[in-house]
Amino acid sequence: MRKQEISEYVRIQYPRENEGCDWKEYKNLRNSLCGHEGDDVVSYVSAISNMNGGAIVIGIQDKTFDVVGIRDFGNYTIESAKAKIVGKCRNISSEELNIDELTAEDTGEKVWIITIPKHKPRLPVYAHNKAWQRIGDSLVGMTDDRLRSILTELVITDDWSVAVVEDATIADLDPEAIEKARKEYTKRNPFRKAEISAWDDTKFLDKAKITINGKITRTALVLLGKEESEHLLTPYVACIRWSLREVGATQNKDYEILSMPLLLSVDKLYNKVRNVKYRLVRPDSMFPDEMLRYDMFNIREPLNNAIAHQDYTKCARIEVVEYEDDHIIFQNYGTFLPESVENVVTKDCPESVYRNRFLVEAMRNLNMIETEGGGIKKMFVNQRMRLFPMPEYDLSDNKVRVTIIGKVIDENFARILTDNPELHLDDIMLLDKVQKKKCITDEQAAYLRKRRFIEGRKPNFYLAHKVVSKTKDANLKGQYIKNRSFDDEYFMKLILEYLNKFGKASRKDINGLLTGKLSDVLDDTQKKNKIDYLLKKLKERGCIEFNKEKQWVLC
Repeated sequence: MRKQEISEYVRIQYPRENEGCDWKEYKNLRNSLCGHEGDDVVSYVSAISNMNGGAIVIGIQDKTFDVVGIRDFGNYTIESAKAKIVGKCRNISSEELNIDELTAEDTGEKVWIITIPKHKPRLPVYAHNKAWQRIGDSLVGMTDDRLRSILTELVITDDWSVAVVEDATIADLDPEAIEKARKEYTKRNPFRKAEISAWDDTKFLDKAKITINGKITRTALVLLGKEESEHLLTPYVACIRWSLREVGATQNKDYEILSMPLLLSVDKLYNKVRNVKYRLVRPDSMFPDEMLRYDMFNIREPLNNAIAHQDYTKCARIEVVEYEDDHIIFQNYGTFLPESVENVVTKDCPESVYRNRFLVEAMRNLNMIETEGGGIKKMFVNQRMRLFPMPEYDLSDNKVRVTIIGKVIDENFARILTDNPELHLDDIMLLDKVQKKKCITDEQAAYLRKRRFIEGRKPNFYLAHKVVSKTKDANLKGQYIKNRSFDDEYFMKLILEYLNKFGKASRKDINGLLTGKLSDVLDDTQKKNKIDYLLKKLKERGCIEFNKEKQWVLC
């Protein structure tokens, strides 16, 4: 390839710098392969491997894609460079790490492309005795959250769902469920309609990847098995318990156990949910919108995900708890396999590890779940369009709990969604947490501050002027002013005016003067500390002093 062709090749294959790709000039490879920590090749190999793997392109100018070439290789060849990287990057896979060399025919300039594998399960990759990661444009030591997520990764060695149940036959499958499965498979493959209709049930089930060579799998029983065939899965359980409760109650008003075949039970559960009409008065309209309380997709998607990702070895039911006219909780056993909900939603990050790979594939073929992780993102988008709170994910206790709220619970937040249509979904997810007084990480807080979306101090963050100012709602703007309160100079002026008028003040007097005026986001201790700071500031300026009577007076 000529120099320009190499540049175009890199531009197409590696279009942007991100967590999985870096372009480096590194004209002097002698000092940059393993040199200053945090700025050399081995550090970047560690960072990229600790995410999802990727590549480093050496000899390409950052931002421009111009080929500058490697001027000084030192003593490195492709083989010796690879050996050096493997030797300096603890836990890197030597078999999957590769270096390719591109030479410009017209100039002789050389470019190296280092292909970096994703870290092995539960084994972060270290360079200079430190695990690295990339945040934005910076290379930093790995955060505790990221390290914890790697060390606790679920290692999938067996697929429970693919196992053949030797005693089971096609007679143990429900004919109605098979018929529905055939219809859904045809919807997914309309161009093969005539072909599919000619298949007998045995061939269809094999083609849909529900059975294997005519043998009944656990997947086949879970999705299509007759209720009376439950014993064939013993001791494992494949059923859903739906419960109806009043908001705040722990006792059920009603419940039902929905058993195999789960393909049909999904429809039965959807019909159980009291999805009544909801009237939404949008902040920008005088007329209410009438809609169902829950989007159909936002019931089916978390339910089908629970079926797909349930850890059936726990021998537990999938739980669906409906709180009347308020919210629904879906719960399945098993850890959440993607790194985070945020990655799935904002980065369209497909899952790379599946607990029940065979079951997931079958459910995709039957139109039960979305591909490439798009279903979860769609739920968030649906809630945004309705001005409802974002779905809530609780990933504690080796379970996944998804809460879908079926109404506006914070009119201020609804107004923010209406008045700030340019907000990205990932920003909305974080702001949703702030409005709900949920914890956010230091990294998330720093990001929101940088975008000027929040103000306040941890843990008492509140929506910033940039977000609130666009709303027409006076109450929301008033709440912002109350949260922000007034600046330090205002409070110090109040103290000075008080002393000028009354001559002296005890600490109790000062507390009475200021406590009620300080921001509501501060707790009692924080308000006390704030007043301490103001008095100290005035004393340092020589404005006030503490007399023998333990009273504050003017100097």
